[in-house]
Amino acid sequence: MKGIWGQYSTNSKEDTLRGILNAMNVSPGEHIDFLTGKSGGLAHNDQDGTKGSCYDEIILLVSGQPFIRSEENEEYVKLSASEIIERYRSQGEKSFHALSGHFSFALIDERNYQAYLVVDHLATQPLFYSIQKSEIVFASHIDSIRSHPKVSGNDIDPQAVFNYLYFHMVPGVNTMYPSIKSIPAGHYLHWNRGDVTICPHWQLKFREDVNASFELLQQRFKSAIRGAVERASEDKTTGAFLSGGTDSSTVSGFLGEVTGKPAKTYSIGFAAEDYDETEYARLTSRHFKTEHHEYNVTPDDVVAAIPSIAKMYDQPFGNASAVPTYYCAKLAKDDGIDRLLGGDGGDELFAGNTRYAKQRVFSLYDEIPFALRKALIEPAIKITPFVDKIPPLRKVKSYIHQASIPMPERMESYNLLNRLSPERIFSRDFLEQIDTGNPLCLLQDTYNNAHANTQLNRMLALDIKFTLTDNDLPKVTRMCELAGVDSAFPLLDDELIDFSSSLSPQMKLKGNQLRYFFKRALADFLPAEVLTKKKHGFGLPFGVWMEDHPRLHKISHDSLQELRGRNIISPRFIDELQGDLVRAHPGYYGTLIWVLMMLEQWFQQHHVDQ
Repeated sequence: MKGIWGQYSTNSKEDTLRGILNAMNVSPGEHIDFLTGKSGGLAHNDQDGTKGSCYDEIILLVSGQPFIRSEENEEYVKLSASEIIERYRSQGEKSFHALSGHFSFALIDERNYQAYLVVDHLATQPLFYSIQKSEIVFASHIDSIRSHPKVSGNDIDPQAVFNYLYFHMVPGVNTMYPSIKSIPAGHYLHWNRGDVTICPHWQLKFREDVNASFELLQQRFKSAIRGAVERASEDKTTGAFLSGGTDSSTVSGFLGEVTGKPAKTYSIGFAAEDYDETEYARLTSRHFKTEHHEYNVTPDDVVAAIPSIAKMYDQPFGNASAVPTYYCAKLAKDDGIDRLLGGDGGDELFAGNTRYAKQRVFSLYDEIPFALRKALIEPAIKITPFVDKIPPLRKVKSYIHQASIPMPERMESYNLLNRLSPERIFSRDFLEQIDTGNPLCLLQDTYNNAHANTQLNRMLALDIKFTLTDNDLPKVTRMCELAGVDSAFPLLDDELIDFSSSLSPQMKLKGNQLRYFFKRALADFLPAEVLTKKKHGFGLPFGVWMEDHPRLHKISHDSLQELRGRNIISPRFIDELQGDLVRAHPGYYGTLIWVLMMLEQWFQQHHVDQ
């Protein structure tokens, strides 16, 4: 596992620092570089992607590449580690506010007994930390912190387990361990003589009132994508994920344009109906004349990857599309690629998910005067006889019921845990330890505190946090790391984030037309078939395969049988899930089996003695 790690304390002993830092290395055998001072020390094992500097009692390690936008020509300029120190020496923590790019860094200022941990706008390269009395321990990987001699890293937070099963990942800032936290996206931690504060250096703000002609916006948009792809493909042999969707096709097309040669593109296929999307990837490849490569993932591939994936994530991770992401990255690595460009971000920045249009339909009910709704419409529906037996009226009743639920709670009626009910799924002892309403509180906090005035942009802010930062980005970064390649996300370039936040909601979602501006602006660039295809993705046909493939059935069945002994899931529900439920709806309930299986696999990889 690549990354940075370290500790800082006002009473650390310099002669013991290196031994502690060496113990925190979770990749034995790899070369480690150290930067140590009197009270603090940093270490890393990424010789290509990490930069360090030590000057005037300031120690710095940077993972990734920070940029700063030039005031003269608005071009993005790379910052070296020494330049970051110089900017800090002259401006202090204010210097963090001007940083751009995908990065994280740790800075120890021994002159002033301070330390800073900084993550980029979307936490594409996360940092975790633990406070131990007068000491702070931090790392790119939770397992590094757990390896520190003073950190109690075996106590599991039951609430985090529940939240994992609700979201299929553990949303930050909490982790599976009560003593370990993550730094929020766009924030930095300031350690000052033992006092800790978490401060924002960037916040997503939707301006919603910027007006310009379509032609000018289109020009700015294409220029921003081109610049983002160019920066992301510098200094490395670069290829692109190509699923055949709008985003990956856009990145693949611009990669060929900025390099001046056919882009190398990589796709995954499945021998399962409704899951394979390679025909669109091939269509895009022909359109842009890319050098295209494909691999068909098999059930045996899934079985082989499950333990490695569980080990790679230092928290349970239940997004099954990690499997095809890994094999796609491995395909690229075997072809000599050093960095893969992902198309992540287009849906969340430019309104590409179907739920945005669906929730807009429900929001129209709020435009009817409140008095009319409460005094006439809703009472009329309630007193109308046989309403549930008349299809049109039944639909009206259902619509009013759903539209009356406030956002974002309205969207959560589709969550598996809510549909099945926690009382049915979990053991009684486990439920007594957790707050079943906590996931909704997390969602409400992000939704209600978004810097946005419209439902659409508040939904986008919600997805940027929970879908991108906490789910899709770790899926890609960790699987690329497992395969041995770097990852980058041009559509999440700061210039594009700023551009998308300036668009009016109507430009993103026009009526029920998703990605209205994005698709119109690229209509002369992308294949027409890609622009009009239904949204798909990198889904895994796990439930479809599981019942028919003996090895896949065995690993899932055995995992859930082992999970019984942890007193988390009701044994009766495990029997029900593996029996009637999955046989009736393998695709739907297969998702829950996967999530439970990966929880048990995570326990086996990270907590052997528990």
